Amino acid sequence: MYIMASMLTNAFKRLQISTISQIRAVSSNTAPSNDSLVITRKDWKFPPTYTKPREVWIENIDTIEEKKIGLFELHPLVYANMPRIDIIHQNVTWQKKYRWVSWAHTKTRAEVRGGGRKPWPQKGLGRARHGSIRSPLWRGGGIAHGPRSGKTHFFMLPFHLRIYGLTSTLSSKLAQDDLHIVQNLELPTEEPEYLNELIERRNWGPSVLIVDDTDYAPRNITAAIDAIQHVNIMPVYGLNVYSMLKHDTLVLTVAAAEKIEERILYHLHSDTKQQQAKFKLDQV
Repeated sequence: MYIMASMLTNAFKRLQISTISQIRAVSSNTAPSNDSLVITRKDWKFPPTYTKPREVWIENIDTIEEKKIGLFELHPLVYANMPRIDIIHQNVTWQKKYRWVSWAHTKTRAEVRGGGRKPWPQKGLGRARHGSIRSPLWRGGGIAHGPRSGKTHFFMLPFHLRIYGLTSTLSSKLAQDDLHIVQNLELPTEEPEYLNELIERRNWGPSVLIVDDTDYAPRNITAAIDAIQHVNIMPVYGLNVYSMLKHDTLVLTVAAAEKIEERILYHLHSDTKQQQAKFKLDQV
């Protein structure tokens, strides 16, 4: 028994050594060397308590070939939260309905042409009593409870459901490897063929959403995106659940990722009791 145990121990040791050497060989081919590796450590105002930060590569877009510039830390409460599919669905429904105005219109009995007089006397003929041939009971008459134009379907989703919708969508994008962090949006040329080839070589999918921290993007990338229908760019204050789900890949700049973290963490830890106090009724 002792001999068998020692043989198994030696076999496991050899297996572990070979596995580690293979991992190191693969990682040395794909990742930059430790001398040039830059890991961006963050000092958050609200540091994570129970989970570790998520590390992602910072990529470049100034060349077609992908280069790993460094590692970037993402806050787990924003980018590694448990995705709630029900909250994401509520956000999508809210975004579709708050801008929807139904223009379907039907006429009532007062708006239909004709029917000004009583069709026959009230009594004496043995017929049912009617006051107008444009009653909803008649063919060609008005509609009793039909749709009236200009009907809005606007409603307001609770604030924290909107916040959790953003964290759930960002977390699902990161978990599916559809979220990429780039250093900046500087392209060497404004030709759309360059951007198309970059997206194809990086396997970013058929549609890409690029988010920057400001609404002043470099000229080369805006000129290239204008000619490509499946690539869009927006500032960080316009980021929403529907746009992220509509695109396969989400590309954030480093500044945009930091601003998203800052804003969402502030709202997740803010105390709004004083602001809500004036809207609550005293039930005593």
